[in-house]
Amino acid sequence: MTAERDTADIDHNPPSPDRPRVRLETVDARSDGQRLDNFLLRELGAQHDKQPRALIYRLIRKGQVRVNKKRAKPMQRLHLGDIVRIPPVRDARNTSATAAGAAAIPAGWINRVEGMICHEDEALLVIDKPAGLAAHAGSGYDFGLIELLRAARPDAPMLELAHRIDRETSGLIVVAKSRTALMALQEQFRPEGTAKKHYLLVCHGQWPARLTSIDAPLHKEQGDGRAHRVVVDTRQGKAARTDFEVLARSARAPRLSLLRATLHTGRTHQIRVHCRHAGHPIVGDRKYGDRGLDRPLAAQRPGLMLHAHHLVLTHPGHGGRLTIRSEPPAEWATVLDAADLSLKTAQQSR
Repeated sequence: MTAERDTADIDHNPPSPDRPRVRLETVDARSDGQRLDNFLLRELGAQHDKQPRALIYRLIRKGQVRVNKKRAKPMQRLHLGDIVRIPPVRDARNTSATAAGAAAIPAGWINRVEGMICHEDEALLVIDKPAGLAAHAGSGYDFGLIELLRAARPDAPMLELAHRIDRETSGLIVVAKSRTALMALQEQFRPEGTAKKHYLLVCHGQWPARLTSIDAPLHKEQGDGRAHRVVVDTRQGKAARTDFEVLARSARAPRLSLLRATLHTGRTHQIRVHCRHAGHPIVGDRKYGDRGLDRPLAAQRPGLMLHAHHLVLTHPGHGGRLTIRSEPPAEWATVLDAADLSLKTAQQSR
């Protein structure tokens, strides 16, 4: 399949795999309504001193940054589905090092990436992302899943994230191989789209069976030089709905619940914040969790027990239904066994 290319990105002398390359980033729900300059500051790490702010504004002023193939201004608001062209930028802390090329990525990661692929065809890839790997570089991370894929497959005409999941969250994430596939998939991942996203999670306490849905609006608080945090805010927040199904509850300490969560919107940290709002934080959540409740489980080192385990999509090529499932990380087993919880319950209720 021939990938559609932005004419602004054509280079008759394409960069070698060890040099920075143009990125085409699709605006997702977490960046919907954000200013272009703030989007770039985050994507290129300027808020964490990785790139000087002056460089970001110079790139915009010279037209090297494009939104939907058009020149843009720093204060322009981005919208869900917009395509932002980000030119190659080297790490300002070390101009001899590459910012996004294979040389910046440990060989062990590159060798590992093919094993993460759980589905591939002519239009897309579905990756079973491990916890701890960001979806993309930026915000203090030299590389993420998409840079890893591009380094492992330098000859691929196009590889772009169709959506994102948190760095700490494990599980399924979709990568498009062409602009046509990307736009079709992005439509499905919109809040009103047809993609079905289901997660498994383990939270503290006995989740009440009657609490089957949370629709608390969410607002992202973000200041210069610090990581953002999401809060429930009925005045400024954007609509957010998560459905919950109890799969099992522990009858002994530690008191935990195994749930399935279904997203109807894709706000940043949505499931994590909704669980905290309900009084049942997710096990291992360092940002929104409860360290006191996590402390007895520290020996098991579970990490964030949130896993994107089930995706249902319409294939962007042939139009058929595509269903992909993934099992949670093996590290969950010790925590589940200690609480007498079983993943078989989740598997049987699919």
